[in-house]
Amino acid sequence: MRKGSTIQKVALPGPKSNKNKKKDEEEAVDAGGGWDSYGKTLIKPPDQLELTEAELKEEITRTLTANNPHAPRNIVHYSFKERSFKVTTAVDQLAVLFEMEGNLVHIDSNEGRKLRAKEGLANEPATVKTEAEADEEEPENLAIPEEGGRDVEEVGEEDRPDSVASKTGTKEQKATNQFNFSERASQTLNNPPREMSCQTEPPPRSVFGATVSQWEIYDAYVMELQKLEKNKEKQKTPTLRKDVDKSRNETVLMESANDDITKVRKGAKILERMVHQNTFDDLAQDFKYFEDESDEFRDQEGTLLPLWKFQYDKAKGLSVTALCWNKKYPDLFAVGMGSYDLSYHGRGMLVFYSLKNSAFPEYIYPTDSGVMCLDVHEQHSYLAAVGFKDGCVAVYNLKREGSAPVYKSTAKTGKHTDPVWQVRWRKNDLDNKHIFCSVSSDGRVVSWALVKNELVFTDIIRLSLVGPESAPQLGNLACGTSLDFHKQIDYLFLVGTEEGKIHKCSKTYSSKYLETYEAHTTAVDAVKWNHFHPKVFISCSSDWTIKIWDNTINTPMFTFDLKVPVGDVAWAPYSSTIFAAVTTDGHVYVFDLNINKYEEICKQAVVAKKKTKLTHIEFNPIHPLLIVGDDRGNVISLKLSPNLRKKPKVKRGPDPPQSNEKEVAKMEKLLSLLREPEQSTA
Repeated sequence: MRKGSTIQKVALPGPKSNKNKKKDEEEAVDAGGGWDSYGKTLIKPPDQLELTEAELKEEITRTLTANNPHAPRNIVHYSFKERSFKVTTAVDQLAVLFEMEGNLVHIDSNEGRKLRAKEGLANEPATVKTEAEADEEEPENLAIPEEGGRDVEEVGEEDRPDSVASKTGTKEQKATNQFNFSERASQTLNNPPREMSCQTEPPPRSVFGATVSQWEIYDAYVMELQKLEKNKEKQKTPTLRKDVDKSRNETVLMESANDDITKVRKGAKILERMVHQNTFDDLAQDFKYFEDESDEFRDQEGTLLPLWKFQYDKAKGLSVTALCWNKKYPDLFAVGMGSYDLSYHGRGMLVFYSLKNSAFPEYIYPTDSGVMCLDVHEQHSYLAAVGFKDGCVAVYNLKREGSAPVYKSTAKTGKHTDPVWQVRWRKNDLDNKHIFCSVSSDGRVVSWALVKNELVFTDIIRLSLVGPESAPQLGNLACGTSLDFHKQIDYLFLVGTEEGKIHKCSKTYSSKYLETYEAHTTAVDAVKWNHFHPKVFISCSSDWTIKIWDNTINTPMFTFDLKVPVGDVAWAPYSSTIFAAVTTDGHVYVFDLNINKYEEICKQAVVAKKKTKLTHIEFNPIHPLLIVGDDRGNVISLKLSPNLRKKPKVKRGPDPPQSNEKEVAKMEKLLSLLREPEQSTA
């Protein structure tokens, strides 16, 4: 293409006369165009550039590409290998403007012949013109088989001279286009490009550092070579069918053996209990029938008769950290084992013993962390809540096989950061979900709900320091060491702290305490509400004292100094005035306030070695039995003599008072004696 002026041809009008023709020729000659420029006139725009001859001869090449101008050019992808965003070079340039599926079939194809034969066009001499034949109008011959097996050729547009149509002079009719095809084109609007960006989280990283020596590198290479050689040997020795059949037979035998064991398990357990009862028949007879008749001559003092001793060989070296009776099965109790040494972070164990077999536990659950507390559900006796030393809480189901808990808290689900010292089951919520509460040294009192396969936590209260101990440098959180809920009022509970204080709290007030009691000088080891009287609770500590409180008064009603650190205390389930305690020197103390308000009515050593410390004590809910645990993993059962389980005499009359009312009245009588001086001075 050349650059230059454009030439416009002017079309001459119709025939002219000779005069006009001559006149025009003269004007053309005068203009300098001569005869060669006849009928041509140069039109030059006023703003045209003046180009040289070289510029006019210059050729300009334009290249057309199939690239999509609207295709994005800034797409980036994150490269995990280089840890950065990289621009994507390969971009799809294809843009589909219109797409429509057709149903044309070529006439020479097998499918086309079948269609024609199916439609009965074999007898018609006409042919169907395709799109490519419409312009050229060339003949198409179709070979359609006849019944005799021969092919008949049909002539398209031009008839053969020897055909019947040429002889008769008639023309064959053309078949119409059965597809009614017409080419159409349309242009669609291109959507405007939109930019979309997102930011992803970087992959987690872990920094590892170590000093590597030459021999460590050598050992690593040697181990890798040994692994490769073992893999090669396995590949070289293919497994034979006989070996496979043998392994299958062995698995079948093992499964059948397991089935046989499960069938006889119940019978074997009953037989084991019978053998054990025959072996320790004297202890079983003492438990059921023996009554110490010498109590009549002891001036209202009593004794404890040692019965069975429960110990598990694999639990040696662990201390008994928790005891709890099963409310539904009074012969079954749970034992938590761990260590009170805060520097020890080893294993623990949860075991269930039965009075029918003291030689071996009924259930065994080994744990990775030490068990610090436990509680068995009252209605659903197969559920046991456990608190661990690492801050986790878990729920075990005795009905399920395996040693893993069905529920366990994690760091994501709000586990405690310090050891859990107490757990207590509560009544089900409005959605009928099982709930238990826990207290820990991190200052949190947490409510846990069993929802499907996880524990959902809710913080009830965060313990704070009271008084001068709440200085900023010491922190604002107190350490909880014990917990107990009221027997009648569900929302009321007591929390003992490491500072020696006892806080009366409510679920409805999470920001303040209802009352604070200056109880002990050291950590409160146990705090428990009375089973009968709604205002009385008891506490003990390592400061050698046991104190009985009225929750409406800030000072203790009774104080007992045992001259030895007290490990645990428990109320008797049959009397409102009887309680028992254990000390670190191996003694068990039993008090009855109705008989003696100043001293114990029984003090007895129950361990042989002096260095053995007693840690926990629990009353059986039905039988006159005590169990105590020591720091060597042993549990000892003790039977109470008649003087230690006296009940008030029943008054005869038309409306005899119920046992609970009598127990409340008995305790209220003792408290009134102590309240009278205060009321008189007031």
